[in-house]
Amino acid sequence: MSENQQVNYSEENIRTLEWQEHVRLRPGMYIGKLGDGSSADDGIYILLKEVIDNSIDEFRMKAGKRIEIKLDDIRMTVRDYGRGIPLGKVVDVVSKMNTGGKYDSKAFKKSVGLNGVGTKAVNALSIFFKVKSVRDGKTKSADFSQGNLTEEFPETETTERNGTEITFVPDPEIFPHFKFRKEYIQRMLRNYAYLNPGLKIVFNGETYFSENGLKDLLQEELEGEILYPIIHLKAEDIELAITHSDKSQSETYFSFVNGQNTTQGGTHLNAFREAYVKTIREFFNKNFEASDIRKSIIAAISINVEEPVFESQTKTKLGSNDMGPEGPTVRTFVIDFLKTHLDNYLHKNPEIAEAIHRKILVSERERKELSGIQKLARERAKKVSLHNKKLRDCRQHYNDQKAERKSETQIFITEGDSASGSITKSRDVETQAVFSLKGKPLNCYGLTKKVVYENEEFNLLQAALNIEDSLEDLRYNQVIIATDADVDGMHIRLLMITFFLQFFPDVIKNGHLYILQTPLFRVRNKKETRYCYSEDERLKALAELGKHPEITRFKGLGEISPDEFKHFIGKDIRLEPVVIGKDQTIDQLLEFYMGKNTPDRQNFILENLVVEIDDLENKGKQVV
Repeated sequence: MSENQQVNYSEENIRTLEWQEHVRLRPGMYIGKLGDGSSADDGIYILLKEVIDNSIDEFRMKAGKRIEIKLDDIRMTVRDYGRGIPLGKVVDVVSKMNTGGKYDSKAFKKSVGLNGVGTKAVNALSIFFKVKSVRDGKTKSADFSQGNLTEEFPETETTERNGTEITFVPDPEIFPHFKFRKEYIQRMLRNYAYLNPGLKIVFNGETYFSENGLKDLLQEELEGEILYPIIHLKAEDIELAITHSDKSQSETYFSFVNGQNTTQGGTHLNAFREAYVKTIREFFNKNFEASDIRKSIIAAISINVEEPVFESQTKTKLGSNDMGPEGPTVRTFVIDFLKTHLDNYLHKNPEIAEAIHRKILVSERERKELSGIQKLARERAKKVSLHNKKLRDCRQHYNDQKAERKSETQIFITEGDSASGSITKSRDVETQAVFSLKGKPLNCYGLTKKVVYENEEFNLLQAALNIEDSLEDLRYNQVIIATDADVDGMHIRLLMITFFLQFFPDVIKNGHLYILQTPLFRVRNKKETRYCYSEDERLKALAELGKHPEITRFKGLGEISPDEFKHFIGKDIRLEPVVIGKDQTIDQLLEFYMGKNTPDRQNFILENLVVEIDDLENKGKQVV
């Protein structure tokens, strides 16, 4: 670049952003990824969490035992009955950075948020935001839009109970096509209830309440039978619940810090996994394999830490290793607690100790029996992968040094060469991989895990996902089933969902499995092209694009050109999460949909077939 071509750099190039401009320009710094609500960690749920966290902190400070949450389409309201924001600071607390009560350790101790950013980020990223505080017979409120004050109301007298009410509507400019999914909100609220026994949370009329804390959480989350009664241990700043399931083959953990669900774990969970193995080995005086000790464990850990350091603003992974300025490290604290309390518990409950011992021996035997099959399967997978046309990998993986895009990694499971070819040519090679199925996969319902190693397609898929031993090493954050929206495509979806439910249910439980939504219609004129995912969107496009637009009905993924496919798997991708409801267990789901052709299932098909096909045609939604 010559001197004449160089860009001028002067005082005019220096710009100072207002606080709300900075949040809106870099929202990922404050709420992680954006998303449309199809993932549990999408930004709209982080907004809700940031508001609820403040109400939870009020309860933890023994101020208010009830939180009311209302969702009206896209409008969210959270009302607590705590102390209420001091009326003279109502506007400042939600609109001035580095302003908040949590800087004063006397007012808040061991709270979730300490940097005074959360509610302000919600304000800046909402098209409508209202804060209202009730305190000692008076109330004060203010309205905002995109972080800008639109109206401040004077103080008035009131008979309402003390507390704070926040109402917000996420900004569609930041969260296009967003939708709140109640399943994710309900899970969040259940966790809040388990971690705060005695707190009543009411969401759209449904109440969440727990008396026994983490013990209730495990009972709620368990699949199948447990091998022994839940071990429930509590002390100041720590609570544990532990058991083993007879269904799961993997390790399942729920971890929390100061009431915050740390979905990515951190130093406290690592310490627990280490401490549990260490305690069991010492109790039995045997050097068991760690994998045999922890196999099929389901456990929850919650600790309270002064001034916790998280690895991101969304607080999903604990990074600090100190319990407090004067206290021990997290690792030492957890190890010492288990060494004392779990060891004492096992000595007092020899029948539970014996059940754990039997489970370890069973896991050890199963591991040795499978080792030969696994070895042959790995060798076959390694040999085939040299010429594997099924997997077109991406450049980012969970074990890469480029950690900044880990959450973006996706793998599309497709049917046939044409669909996989279109996606392969359209994808972002940095973060998106493609796995091509050869026709319909095997119906694996009722089969043992041995089939995963003996069936080449399942073996290669397992190797591609890297989930043989643990979900911790899952190479892609989102596993996306991409099939045609016809009868054959639906059948393949069902068979793939069965595969994951049967052998790797944690992929679904932890929110990693999705269905790719692709448009049913393309409507265009000479000036504009609209892609429509439902009949309603098609009618709207026809009305807005004028007379005689060209209409194309997409019949399959293979019909969509790579250039067009870029629109559907890029930033505007639409995904439908596969979610397990709370009214049925995995065994019940598999038995009903994939078991013997019972009269009940025949009646269900007859009653719902026409409705479901019509729904898929008109709404483009996946019903699981």
